[in-house]
Amino acid sequence: MALDTGTGPIRNAADPSVVTPPIAKRVPAQRAHHGDVVVDEYEWLRDKEDPEVIAYLEAENAYTEACTAQLRPLREKIFDEIKSRTQETDLSVPVRMGDFWYYSRSFEGKQYGAHCRCPIGAQDDWTPPTLDAATEVPGEQVLLDSNLLAEGHDYFAVGAYSISNDGTLLAYSVDTVGDERYVLRFKDLRTGAELADEISGTVPDATWSLDGTHVFYQTYDEAWRSDTVWRHRLGTPNEQDVRVFHEPDERFSVGMDTTRSEKYLIIGVHSKITTEIRVLESDDPEGEFRVLLPRREGVEYTAEHAIIGGRDRFLILHNGEVPAPGGGTVKAENFVLAEAPVTDPSDMTILIEHREDVRLEGVDCFADQLALSYRRGALPRVAVWPLTSEGYGELRELDFGLELFSAGVLGNPEWAQPTLRVGVTSYITPVRVFDYVPASGELLLRKEQAVLGGYDANDYEQHRDWAVAADGTRIPISLVRRKDLPADGPKPLLLYGYGSYEASMDPGFSVSRLSLLDRGMVFAVAHVRGGGEMGRLWYEHGKTLRKKNTFTDFVSCARHLIDTGVTAPDRLVADGGSAGGLLVGAVANLAPELFAGILAAVPFVDPLTSILDPSLPLTVTEWDEWGNPLEDPAVYEYMKSYSPYENVRAVDYPAILATTGLNDTRVLYVEPAKWIARLRAVATGHSRLLLKTEMSAGHGGVSGKYEKWKEVAFEYAWVLDTLGLGDR
Repeated sequence: MALDTGTGPIRNAADPSVVTPPIAKRVPAQRAHHGDVVVDEYEWLRDKEDPEVIAYLEAENAYTEACTAQLRPLREKIFDEIKSRTQETDLSVPVRMGDFWYYSRSFEGKQYGAHCRCPIGAQDDWTPPTLDAATEVPGEQVLLDSNLLAEGHDYFAVGAYSISNDGTLLAYSVDTVGDERYVLRFKDLRTGAELADEISGTVPDATWSLDGTHVFYQTYDEAWRSDTVWRHRLGTPNEQDVRVFHEPDERFSVGMDTTRSEKYLIIGVHSKITTEIRVLESDDPEGEFRVLLPRREGVEYTAEHAIIGGRDRFLILHNGEVPAPGGGTVKAENFVLAEAPVTDPSDMTILIEHREDVRLEGVDCFADQLALSYRRGALPRVAVWPLTSEGYGELRELDFGLELFSAGVLGNPEWAQPTLRVGVTSYITPVRVFDYVPASGELLLRKEQAVLGGYDANDYEQHRDWAVAADGTRIPISLVRRKDLPADGPKPLLLYGYGSYEASMDPGFSVSRLSLLDRGMVFAVAHVRGGGEMGRLWYEHGKTLRKKNTFTDFVSCARHLIDTGVTAPDRLVADGGSAGGLLVGAVANLAPELFAGILAAVPFVDPLTSILDPSLPLTVTEWDEWGNPLEDPAVYEYMKSYSPYENVRAVDYPAILATTGLNDTRVLYVEPAKWIARLRAVATGHSRLLLKTEMSAGHGGVSGKYEKWKEVAFEYAWVLDTLGLGDR
């Protein structure tokens, strides 16, 4: 059947309230690999330059709007709730850098914020000024107002935002399309004048040389891989920019940074499993970078410059081979921290040994202290390690008095500072910003996220539960709910999951989530394998040829919540985005009977087609995560066996809402478009299958806080309606 190319839904002539979904035409296209021939009838939807493709997406949007039109009052109410709880006119806690306090402003009635600064007082004053959003700040300078830059654009995002060492220059970049290719610009902060220098097609990053004469930036290749570092001398034509480093291996991407000590510029070359770092003394920006430690397949590392006992050292976090207790060596899966001379980084002395129950994640170096970031018990933690004239003092973990929490080091740009800026949050704790004072052990509260409307954390509760997977592995589940929910009977529940790239879904507060909790819903996170919550092996056991653990873990969590009476199949919606969209798409095929709805945002639901095509953005760099189905028949068969698009069945599916962006470069819009088209053609039952495409957005969705709130309200209204709570 050919597509009705009109942009409105097809209405029943006898009953105009009945709408029929658009039906995508079928155009058989063959794909053949390893002797397997697949006929894909919806691959034609990949060509977004085809007017018929755009017409189909617009028809799907019109159908989705018609099917959810009755939810408009609920969407507006949820939007108003988010708005009424949010302190819109606000300031961040000032961060000291050089001669200024830097902070950001947000404004009621404006989509975007502004970056500002004001002068410090005395040089020894490290107490951030208490700034009142309604009062004029003495000496305030607005460095970048995104509202002005966004005028005339449907989409807007700031990428790079980098101040030169002397505080006189700003490098910033903007994206007005949503494809994550940024335009890099420069501003003289002494005069406010925009400089003539402008560089297109950059990665959202910029690094200044110590003297402010040069800026280093990266560009993409055709596959959207950050592959080249360039050096631009301010005031010279772009044609004279010097290619500092190019990475030819398509598995690797490059990044650029500087040490906090400002002694070294750093180029990081990373695949999903291997690292190589190159360093250059920052007072010689036109010099040659040298390799710190040569890349070794499967070994990842980071390096930070520190001064220990008066000697220059690199502190290296790595997962290479280390001595085993009984002799020989063993791979440090959860990483070790080592110290090495800057003249010979291979001469490493281990400072923190490998532990199976602790995943080391980062070290921040300062003149007289180190801050360690790590996770234990599926929670991110912070410890401070004082440096003395002899070496290392006593390591102290910061205690925030919460059962479930996320703790982390925040912006601390200065090398020598008497305090350490840290943050903590939980599912029921709004973000708290502290200055930790190592000398006294005090945690000085500088700011707590304001939640208007009388929010009281004591009205809610959070706790940890555990499901058991088929292979006996215990899977953590985090839950949050109102305390006054009835004790008996299954509750409506939104179960979120991700489970890829070692990304951890840690506890965090959400103003918008209150609109679900206050209507009687429970929110839960399934910390499935493929994420990083329980250490490196948790990730390893949920990738490549073990990827199915991610999906079966989520099903085990759903069954556990049902079997223990927390929820029921007609009370349960699965939620996931991007690689989490792959998760919930696969789960929809595995156990459709367990869910009333599936919410899939920018979902990676056609992974095999994408990973088979090395010309597509990011494909080659993804082979370490998923395997290479192009070369390995076993990987091909395995991916085909779990791909949501490949495994659509003639069964009753839950209601599905898939969202995407036409300009998404990470998960192309065609994946959810094809998925919904095939589901509509194959699935049985009467569940509504909806596709919503933002026609001027990318992977991150719409831009602007109000538009994002509207997007959240749209999704939450659909969730509530799916669970019969639309009238609450």
